[in-house]
Amino acid sequence: MRRTWSKINCKNGKIMNVLLWWGKNIIIGLISLMFFVVGIDVFIGSYYLSNPLEFIVYFFSASLLVMVSAVGVYYSLMQMYKFFKRND
Repeated sequence: MRRTWSKINCKNGKIMNVLLWWGKNIIIGLISLMFFVVGIDVFIGSYYLSNPLEFIVYFFSASLLVMVSAVGVYYSLMQMYKFFKRND
């Protein structure tokens, strides 16, 4: 049986901490998702460059951007997974 918000709040007495925790994870996930989309756009844009050196720079910068933002999305998802797994 899942706990409700009222049971979590009555037990801990810290509704503000729960809301800040959710807000932090949602903001990190959304910002990371935005940078992920920007990284994919830079990936696509790098293939339209005519200079090979610029292509390499754009390609590797886009790959770094995608990897870092994927870690942010993964972090948010794992935090939420742990929250729901713990409250079962």
